[in-house]
Amino acid sequence: MPLHIDTPLFESRPLGTAFGRTVWLKMDALQPSGSFKLRGIGAACEHHAALGKRRFVSSSGGNAGIAVAYAGRRLSIPVSVFVPETTTETAKTLIRDQDAEVVVHGASWQEANERALSDIDRDAAFIHPFDDPLLWTGHATMIDEVARLGISFDCVIVAVGGGGLMSGVAEGLDRNGLAHVPIVAVETEGAASLAGSMAAGHRIELSRITTVATSLGARKVCERAFELTRSRSVISVVVDDQTAVDASLRLLDDHRVLVEPACGAVLATLYGAHEALAPYRSVLAIVCGGATVSVEWLQAWRPDPM
Repeated sequence: MPLHIDTPLFESRPLGTAFGRTVWLKMDALQPSGSFKLRGIGAACEHHAALGKRRFVSSSGGNAGIAVAYAGRRLSIPVSVFVPETTTETAKTLIRDQDAEVVVHGASWQEANERALSDIDRDAAFIHPFDDPLLWTGHATMIDEVARLGISFDCVIVAVGGGGLMSGVAEGLDRNGLAHVPIVAVETEGAASLAGSMAAGHRIELSRITTVATSLGARKVCERAFELTRSRSVISVVVDDQTAVDASLRLLDDHRVLVEPACGAVLATLYGAHEALAPYRSVLAIVCGGATVSVEWLQAWRPDPM
């Protein structure tokens, strides 16, 4: 039995009405760890456990760290998660609630990641939060589930941070004979490293992250995600923070599911009927989740109205 669960897929009438098209929601916010991350991270952890690894080490101040901690507890393998100083107390509590060790180091994920890598020994496996083919293969199972239901869709909308979800969705499309389906890659202003890379023609690294959608806060997308923009149809969309936050709150009203702004960015393209989606009649949106969000935080993150 895998560590992740098959998640619901349903047609959203509120979003469909706002968008003027058919909208399917793949609800990975309902994974036990609170986000899609459990699919790939669970698969990676099971792989390393089968090879005899006796400890997992990861670097993430959010959903990936929670997923590693959950997987380690289920597999009875100790976990150490290295997080930056900016990590919220909520995130640290959620990781510790899964019996994992939390080590705070550095001002950014990059510094925490370097510290985590230095902690690896022969008995430990490093679980990267997004840049690992094992993760992508695990994430691809969400498309397997959609394909088994025979749902017809002509594009997939995903949030992009480090690019792990996008890489997994592409793999899932390929192995289900859907390589022709475009991927709409959504980022927020202040974390749009993929959009910047596509414009530059090579991977760029942001100097800093300035978005409230902190789960999208990788300063550079993984190489695989950038390669996909050159080998298949990938449409880049960038939305602002307020639009993403408003979409998260609107989903709560429409479907009684709470998601973070990183996921709200995807929903914002639908609620706002973004022009990039105009050619498509039936879209699949990945509701990727977010375990550390609260209604109070969303309301506080919303900029004051003009």
